[in-house]
Amino acid sequence: MAEAFLQIRHLSASFRGYQGDLSALDDVSFDVARGEFVCLIGPSGCGKSTLLRIAAGLLQPTRGEVLLEGKPHSTPHKRVGLVFQQPALLPWRTVADNIALPLEMEGLPARDIRARTDALLAQVGLSGFEAEYPIHLSGGMAQRTAMARALAQNPEVLLLDEPFGALDALTRERMAVELLRLWERDKRTVLMVTHSVEEAALLSDRVIVLSARPGRVVDNVNVTLPRPRSAALLVTPELQQIAGRLRASLSQGDEAGR
Repeated sequence: MAEAFLQIRHLSASFRGYQGDLSALDDVSFDVARGEFVCLIGPSGCGKSTLLRIAAGLLQPTRGEVLLEGKPHSTPHKRVGLVFQQPALLPWRTVADNIALPLEMEGLPARDIRARTDALLAQVGLSGFEAEYPIHLSGGMAQRTAMARALAQNPEVLLLDEPFGALDALTRERMAVELLRLWERDKRTVLMVTHSVEEAALLSDRVIVLSARPGRVVDNVNVTLPRPRSAALLVTPELQQIAGRLRASLSQGDEAGR
């Protein structure tokens, strides 16, 4: 594999709850190369979202660190973008204004903001919907808007926290194909949480499997399916073989976490 770009080093995370300390992650380590698409799967509650928030600089680990190009990364930075499961759009701002928000916060000239926003609208297939408000958008359109907003500052690393989890099956499949198209365009480094083993196999170069809480790495699966990929791969024996291994690893990880 190419030299590591994003490095997760011995991450552990605990939180204080009503019944004492709750351990979410335990000594998690893995690397992501520049331009690599890595999916992160594991049982619910195993710390996947916590790991992404630490990688985004929104949470601090109990132990361990995140490195970006070999340097500690512990605070939010425009080099790292994060897309949540829920779009979290501002309801009083239009599609274009939601996408433009990080550019406005950066203080860019209005002309540059408009040009960048128009380009992003085209990239995510929302040209013509720039004046709509979130209440009028379908789930897929809202998530496209959130994706465009995360891409507005051209992050080098894109963190995706189950971005299609709230969508129906057909829309989710279409959004996965759309994400593939966007990734093929610029080969941005991606770390994505998903609960779907088929989605992980379709999208990624590699899949990291975590155990039940506290999350530990139990498998690191290379996905050797040729690119470019399409949804037609979902029913092929090759992809289903990878999905079968991922399910077996999840089962083993679930037992290991008990």
